[in-house]
Amino acid sequence: MEVSPDKKIYFLSDFHLGAPNPQESLLREKKIVSFLESIKQQAAAIFIVGDMFDFWYEYRQVVPKGYVRIFGKLAELTDLGIPIHFFVGNHDMWMRGYFENELNIPVYFEPKKFEWNNKKFFIGHGDGLGPGDHGYKFLKSIFRNRICQWLFGLVPPAMAIGTANYFSRKSRQSTGAEEYQFLGEDKEWLVIFSREMLAKEHIDYFIFGHRHVPIDYKLNDKSRYINLGDWITNFTYAEFDGTSVQLQTWQ
Repeated sequence: MEVSPDKKIYFLSDFHLGAPNPQESLLREKKIVSFLESIKQQAAAIFIVGDMFDFWYEYRQVVPKGYVRIFGKLAELTDLGIPIHFFVGNHDMWMRGYFENELNIPVYFEPKKFEWNNKKFFIGHGDGLGPGDHGYKFLKSIFRNRICQWLFGLVPPAMAIGTANYFSRKSRQSTGAEEYQFLGEDKEWLVIFSREMLAKEHIDYFIFGHRHVPIDYKLNDKSRYINLGDWITNFTYAEFDGTSVQLQTWQ
């Protein structure tokens, strides 16, 4: 695919809407909607790379309360013909067709490769990649299990969502200060993962979320690892203008 000179592809992640409370979440949601409005004339495509919500579970007949502003904006953009792609994160992996059917947004459960203007991209939320974190990888296999998801769906929404929100907050609190600093190439699992993948094939840009810290790291002379930061404290995103990827901050 080609990106024309007057267009850009945008990447953003980790909104965690719903946290830490409805009031602060609403302010953040309005800011994200303003950003999406500001780029709609230039956007060739928009990638939301996971953890849009602090918790999301799709029941057959129930839609979680809130988020009407961002849903309306996403629907407006896809109705205008702007492709939007969504990668599930570790906080919103329980997708069951709502985005596809209501918003015309494809949902990806695994990282995916794309190519524009002869540049190769590897895009995903980033959770569970690389060495270590075996406890989370085990939990992720349970959360992705269809039977476990079905059993969770039997719990009344008020009880289920309240419990899930509690554990979601605990999960974020447990990461501590590490969530907001670069740990060094020997400790950053996504850097290690990217280097291992580069040993097998060339990728120009690895684009991930999950870490909440904006990172633009040179893996070698031709490849970079980009972490998108978040929209809680950093309000950062990346844009591809057809030539290169740059991290930006929304003011």
